[in-house]
Amino acid sequence: MRKIRFASIYLFTLAILFFVFGAYTEWNTISLMKFKPLGYPKYLHLIFFLAGFLALCAIYFAEKMEVKVLSSMNTALQEEIALRNQTEKALRKSEDKNKRIYSKAKRAEQIYRSLLHSSADAISTYDLKGRTVYISPAFTKIFGWALEEMEGKRMPFVPQSESESTMAIIRDLVENGTPCQGLETKRYTKDGRLLDVSISASRYNDHEGNPIGILLILRDISEKKRLEAQLQYIERMEAIGTLAGGIAHDFNNLMMGMLGNISLILYDIGTESPYYEKLKNIEKLIQSGSKLTSQLLGYARKGKYEVRPISLNQLVKESSVTFGRTRKDIVIYKELAEDLSSVMADGAQIQQVLMNLFINSADAMPRGGDLFLKTMNVTHEDIGDKPYKPKSGDYILLKVKDTGMGMDQKTMDRIFEPFFTTKELGQGSGLGLASVYGIIKGHGGYIDVESKKGQGAIFNIYLPASEKPIRKTSKISGRIMKGNETILLVDDEALVIDVGVQLLGKLGYTVIEAKSGRDAIRIFKEQNHTIDMLILDMVMPNMGGGEVFDQIKRIDPKVKVLLSSGYSVNGEATEILKRGCEGFIQKPFSMEDLSKKIREVLNRSSKSTHDST
Repeated sequence: MRKIRFASIYLFTLAILFFVFGAYTEWNTISLMKFKPLGYPKYLHLIFFLAGFLALCAIYFAEKMEVKVLSSMNTALQEEIALRNQTEKALRKSEDKNKRIYSKAKRAEQIYRSLLHSSADAISTYDLKGRTVYISPAFTKIFGWALEEMEGKRMPFVPQSESESTMAIIRDLVENGTPCQGLETKRYTKDGRLLDVSISASRYNDHEGNPIGILLILRDISEKKRLEAQLQYIERMEAIGTLAGGIAHDFNNLMMGMLGNISLILYDIGTESPYYEKLKNIEKLIQSGSKLTSQLLGYARKGKYEVRPISLNQLVKESSVTFGRTRKDIVIYKELAEDLSSVMADGAQIQQVLMNLFINSADAMPRGGDLFLKTMNVTHEDIGDKPYKPKSGDYILLKVKDTGMGMDQKTMDRIFEPFFTTKELGQGSGLGLASVYGIIKGHGGYIDVESKKGQGAIFNIYLPASEKPIRKTSKISGRIMKGNETILLVDDEALVIDVGVQLLGKLGYTVIEAKSGRDAIRIFKEQNHTIDMLILDMVMPNMGGGEVFDQIKRIDPKVKVLLSSGYSVNGEATEILKRGCEGFIQKPFSMEDLSKKIREVLNRSSKSTHDST
């Protein structure tokens, strides 16, 4: 363009010169002034005019060419501007898209990081060589290591016993991508504690799909394992308790036959017989056997006899005084709350609990020591950090502490199991603490033990508190009490029926037999106007004592019923007593015990009827 411009200027200058020279020559030709000819050709001015015209034509065409070139350049420039605008628009659009993608990726990264940080499970990532890349806050909280100290290093938390199996899993994961899920194992913490953990592991890839690392999720299942062990222990104890209760029930029925027959013989022969003392000794042995079965029933939580509001402080005082007389080398300290609430319990069974605990402490202090007894009012909120979760409500705490030899964890884990004992063969039945456990559980309470080898032991017992006032009980005369009423005796055991009929006959009663629940209902429907009282067995096939009682009550709501069982008052029996049953007697029973219980039921009912009139 610059060259065309310079050429146009050059040609325009020549055209002006040619036109000037042409005009000059033409002027000399037509001029009147006479000058001397200069000596140039005759038509030289025409040549100059033609050259100037041609120069102007060249200028015209040069200008046209310049306009054309400028137009072409302008078009190209417009196209370039449009293309640049389009490019800039596309760049802005792409930039906005990239910004959105970056913002989205940033948010996703923040969400993923927040998820990792907020997870309650411990999360860590490693490269394919096992070097630490990331550690979550939960991992630091559970295991103790932080990312700053472990980044690029191997995590030193695999126990030696788990090393081989762990390496096999990692190799399979790295080489084949086989994930691991819910593997229960153990891992160390930074401070050396060994935790039960559940591990899930997987291999993760980069954006191109190439494996670059391992993701590990660890869940602390120590509490779950503890609860599982506790549940297994409870189930085992329940199974043993069911077995022990069944054995005790059947054994009590057998002893009922023996004790009943001994009572009959003693009644017939009198004290003058040479066999009287021997028979009395047999009677005492049977009663001792009954105490053993009562311990089994206590463990089976079927050992509550007469539940009423009692003073735990009073029982502690009485039991500790009795025990203190037998072990004067043990100093007993009592710290008993003055405002202690009452407890709905069987006094004899709680007394058995106290004596068993005292004896256990004495065995741990063969050379004497100190025994501390403490009672206080607490609530479920005060019972913390225990292997059980108490129900909401108020409780009475009984704490029995000794300065004995203590015990290790292995012993504590089995201390409440029946027949478990640390004594030599023949020196202990292993039922003392088992019955303590069963009795406390049967009363809706809780028991635990704290101990270390050489540091004594502490037994904590929690019993539900009661607002009912404590009532004094009257004692019945120790002599055999006879009567003349008619009694329907209901039991599925032929041995019990046989001895029962004889015992009741000796006591002056008219006896009607029923060997099943259905027989009892049929007989009562036919003869209820002559029957004064039922002695009803609790456990019978086809129709149990509870169902029989309910149907008998529908026939005669005022009927007097004395429950009898090889088990003791618990569960269904307690419910029947609440529904209006007058009393309960535990097998085996002697003639004297039976006579007292019958008169107690009949006299109580007669008194109630007299009062109502």
